[in-house]
Amino acid sequence: MGPETKQIGEPRAGSSAQAIEAPDSRIPICVVGLNFGQYIIKNELGTGSGAEFFRLAALCDIDEAKVNGLAASLGVRAYTSLDDVLLNPAIPAVGLYTGPSGRAELVRKIIRAGKDVMTTKPLETDPEAARAILTEAVELGRTVHLNSPAPILSPDIAQISQWQQHYNLGPLVACRADVWASYREEADGTWYDDPLRCPVAPIFRLGIYLINDLVALLGEAERVQVLASRLYTKRPTVDNAQLGIQFKSGALANIFASFCVGDGDQYRDSLVLNFEKGTIYRNAGPIRTEPFGDRSDLSLVMPSKETRRRVEAHVDTPASSAYRWDLFSRAIRGESLPGLVPISTAVNGLKIIRAMSEAERGDGTAFVR
Repeated sequence: MGPETKQIGEPRAGSSAQAIEAPDSRIPICVVGLNFGQYIIKNELGTGSGAEFFRLAALCDIDEAKVNGLAASLGVRAYTSLDDVLLNPAIPAVGLYTGPSGRAELVRKIIRAGKDVMTTKPLETDPEAARAILTEAVELGRTVHLNSPAPILSPDIAQISQWQQHYNLGPLVACRADVWASYREEADGTWYDDPLRCPVAPIFRLGIYLINDLVALLGEAERVQVLASRLYTKRPTVDNAQLGIQFKSGALANIFASFCVGDGDQYRDSLVLNFEKGTIYRNAGPIRTEPFGDRSDLSLVMPSKETRRRVEAHVDTPASSAYRWDLFSRAIRGESLPGLVPISTAVNGLKIIRAMSEAERGDGTAFVR
């Protein structure tokens, strides 16, 4: 995240000697929190985009049996205390995958120990705590990155903004956004079961990507409305929900998020963005380039005389939900990143979440403050 005022060996020929293995130049990282952290280890740091830039050096979790077992299988060091991780000078980076409530304090401990942080959405449940910790990170010269909002505008959101300007589409007036999956979950006593720590659960857990995308395009929101239901879940939290948002610009948006839809097309993060003079579709409709959310399939439709025409189509990767390990490694190595997303983007998204929580506990409507 940037400040509020800125735009988150081979042997020699003829040698019979065995090849000397080149030193591993990847940055050592410790993953803290092994519930969601196990997904990160397997899909991001194991074979995913993070494997090129980071080397898993240690694991940390309060569950001693869990961390010791997984660490032994991976051949890395195990910790049960974050404080002990922070004492190790050989670990410059921490992947923090604990629950969001109160996460800012953990980030504060990490950056004050001189280490950098990659974490996940949402950063926090408290917008003011999020603003304070992101501001402190800038002041300390430390890096705190999330997958959403990403440290710089993702290629798809940047393309949408470019089309808006290039084609003179006018203001964004409305949006429908959708994300779904098929979960049949059981209560397990984690933060997923707590309506205060996991408000309007499908929006909080999946729809947060869409909230952050809309904030990047529309800025601050004014008020929200919530409808939600429990269809299949065995948790106390809801599994089927929609969030209406009125932005200060006058634009209206609706985000539908559900754990109840099993059509094989999960995590699509679709957008239908209505501008004054055209509409942009992202991952919308049954026919798209990619079935899942690792790519963004964009189309722009504009009027043409008495009909409509598809003006441009574009496919970009990574999508707005991707972990930018490449950028995180560059920042750790001291490289300046141009076009950093302002801190206010993350904070304004969390303000919507706070209002959404208030609406869920109240009469369904709340102002964003």
